[in-house]
Amino acid sequence: MRHALLCVAIALTLGACGEAPKPESTASAGNSTTPANEHRFSPRIAAADFAAHVKVLSSDAFGGRAPGSQGERLTGDYLVAQFQRLGLQPGNGDSWFQDVAMVETTLDESASNASISAGGASRQLEFGTAMVLATRTGEPRVAVEASEMVFVGYGVNAPEAGWNDYAGLDVRGKTVVILVNDPGFHAGDESLFSGRKMTYYGRWTYKFEEAARQGAAAALLVHDDAGAGYGWEVVRNSWSGTRYDLPPATDPEPRLPVQGWLSAEVATHLFADAGLDFVARRAAAGTRGFTALDLGEATFSATLVSNIASSSSRNFVARLPGSERPGEAIVYTAHWDHLGDHGGPAEDHVYNGAIDNATGVAGVLEIAEAFTAQDPAPRRSVLFLLVTLEESGLLGSQYYAAAPVVPLADTVAVVNLDAMPVVGPTRDLVVIGLGNSELDAVLRPIAEAQGRVLVEEEGIEKGFFFRSDHFNFARHGVPALYAKGGIDHVERGADYGRQVQAEYGRRHYHQPSDEFDPAWDLRGVVQDLQALHGVGRELAGGDAWPNYVAGNPFRVARDAARAGR
Repeated sequence: MRHALLCVAIALTLGACGEAPKPESTASAGNSTTPANEHRFSPRIAAADFAAHVKVLSSDAFGGRAPGSQGERLTGDYLVAQFQRLGLQPGNGDSWFQDVAMVETTLDESASNASISAGGASRQLEFGTAMVLATRTGEPRVAVEASEMVFVGYGVNAPEAGWNDYAGLDVRGKTVVILVNDPGFHAGDESLFSGRKMTYYGRWTYKFEEAARQGAAAALLVHDDAGAGYGWEVVRNSWSGTRYDLPPATDPEPRLPVQGWLSAEVATHLFADAGLDFVARRAAAGTRGFTALDLGEATFSATLVSNIASSSSRNFVARLPGSERPGEAIVYTAHWDHLGDHGGPAEDHVYNGAIDNATGVAGVLEIAEAFTAQDPAPRRSVLFLLVTLEESGLLGSQYYAAAPVVPLADTVAVVNLDAMPVVGPTRDLVVIGLGNSELDAVLRPIAEAQGRVLVEEEGIEKGFFFRSDHFNFARHGVPALYAKGGIDHVERGADYGRQVQAEYGRRHYHQPSDEFDPAWDLRGVVQDLQALHGVGRELAGGDAWPNYVAGNPFRVARDAARAGR
């Protein structure tokens, strides 16, 4: 699909093959971005309509949809054209978008270096192979010189769990080495945290946040496939090219000068050079009473030279006003961004992001069309929010949560679509984070009417609930539903579904090969979208205010927000 879709993609967004408009072209409802009639859309959720959206959004013409790129401009024009076609209203006042200021950091690897000295030897670290590094400071040059290295286990400070890996430590100016996932994960200890089910403390984002709060100069996560939930190539691809961040004025939390990942091989050598057994130390870190330890006389040095630019990206938002209570809203969200065009000598260097996440965007558009056609119209408003910078740490949804167009206290629920499975019809419907909220009870009878059962996600240790945009709503107490088709294929069984899922993770996730395939079986996607539309339809037509279940940490925020209403 290298160039065949170029003219079609631009025609769908602009009406002709020609120069793309400037970002401002999406500012008014009267622009010329009405899509051409290459595809006739049905008012019902339909596989052909879904495929048409994915095919355009994941084409090479959109260049991998990197924030701030020509691909963003094309994406924005396409989305606004679809919103207008559906008769939706701009969701942010009279605007279809919400500007998200961002800092672009592009590491110059040829001018940067990193090394570890331990056991009398210095080991140079090769970017992309031995480690990946980045800075969040927005500074063109940062350096860490001979920083003492401290192993802090899982890097968790959780007072409510009686656990603090930083207890009694002063890590200011030091480099902390951290394991990914939760205490007890590698040992399979169900008595610690949630056992093998990852909590937010197990996410790499949390570990860097906590290390920054502790004053560390650098933090290095030790990668392993099981603990991270993905292979080293995903880390390498995700951390290469330009990285994005919110400016400090928008996100004033402490930031690390240097953060990144070490390969498991390098970490094993590091511990050995310090006279320690890595496997034994990892096991000790998953037991109560673990004490952080200096890695002998090991030191870490790094100089990162980066090109820094300030720019902005956009969340795109449309509204279907409620007929009776327009101030209350159900939000459907998906991230439109992906990893862009990495250039270079590779034959295929466009990260098209067809499944991740053109499918989610297409799903939101299909659900939006179903809402505009439903009778009766929703009593509450429905917001369709397509966010940016998910691949850079959920930054677009983080920004929205800080500046919502509908107050979060008046947001009934959020339904998130991310990487819709194309395995075909399944007997199961996966709810990531099943049991978190009362939204399960809304979805269950809808799924049962389809002959399906709700199940928890496989790979609960991978922390999927914390890896997509609904999480920034959940942190503020908004009940979040993140659901998609399962693996138990109606005709071919669970082994087949598991094989398809594993194949995507191994060969296509965050790879240039994540491309549209006309052979996809989209029957299951249609069922998924019908079910998710059904949840919103019930909530938008009713009076319920769902909550998180008793004991869930997000319930406190929900109760506090609703108490003032």
